[in-house]
Parts: sequence; C-alpha cells; structure tokens
Amino acid sequence: MKAKYWTSGVKSVDDFGRRITDHFYDSRTKFGPWAIMNEETFRQLGVGVGTGRGQQYAKQSDGRWLKVEG
Repeated sequence: MKAKYWTSGVKSVDDFGRRITDHFYDSRTKFGPWAIMNEETFRQLGVGVGTGRGQQYAKQSDGRWLKVEG
C-alpha cells in the first residue's frame, strides 16, 4: 500500500486552540462538521477513524505528516 501524506500545512494548534505535537486527526466531530484535532480534542469530540469518520496523521522525522489510520 502506498504511503499517504497530508499535503496542506499544519498549524501549531488544532481548530479548538489546543496544541498539535506529533499526531493530529482530520475527523468529523460529534457536532457534525469536520475539524483538525489533537489527541485530547479527538477523544472528547471526534467520532472515530475510518471511511466517513476520519484519519489520524503522525509527524515524520522529515516533517511530513503520514496517514497512519483511517
């Protein structure tokens, strides 16, 4: 399977103002809209990973964000 990377820029904070470090989620929230979330925000507001739900990305040593789940 070919590696998939996030192609847009990643801010230092998620869409809720919480710091992003080595992982982030691009996921639907329990409110409906999608958001970029750190681990803590995802645990509180995310609906999971997988088709139609979201993806998890991990920061690589070269600075790129690799899709690791979803």
